[in-house]
Amino acid sequence: MANRGPSYGLSREVQQKIDRQYDPELEQVLVRWILAQCGSDVAQPAPGKDGFQQWLKDGTVLCRLINSLHPRGQGPVAKVQASAMAFKQMEQISQFLQAAERYGIAATDIFQTVDLWEGKNMACVQRTLMNLGSLAVAKGDGLFVGDPNWFPKKSQENRRVFSEDKLKEGQSVIGLQMGTNRGASQAGMTGYGMPRQIL
Repeated sequence: MANRGPSYGLSREVQQKIDRQYDPELEQVLVRWILAQCGSDVAQPAPGKDGFQQWLKDGTVLCRLINSLHPRGQGPVAKVQASAMAFKQMEQISQFLQAAERYGIAATDIFQTVDLWEGKNMACVQRTLMNLGSLAVAKGDGLFVGDPNWFPKKSQENRRVFSEDKLKEGQSVIGLQMGTNRGASQAGMTGYGMPRQIL
């Protein structure tokens, strides 16, 4: 990866807009959850966006997180090891992203590897982790550790089953979307082009 210098003009404005989306309060919630979920062998990050990015950058914390959401020994990432090499770090981030998608996170809700590795869009990283936490709570398989109130509740399916009699009864009712023959009428209207009589 080549080091990039500061951006100017429109690029700088776009980057500033992305940076404003980062939520420090959400960062604290995510750190608490990840530490609770992964256990005591994960070190706490330095506070702030840069500290959060450096903590997750090598991919080991993310891989441990996704493995902890599966039964012991059945984690999707087989080999989790810290490395100083950039391609190894990016590979581990990619393994986390693939495992998160298999876990049930929509592809549109998943950040890109460079968003985290280069720290260009940490707000997107936060959204992915937030969705992962919400999904882990919603699954209710007993593997989630922490307070379920940290994450917004996912909507649940509410399937309704109607009997045949009820369905037939509904076919005989004319819905209001079809219109009605009551209400407004043309009674009392004058012909077109004639002035309105006010008495």
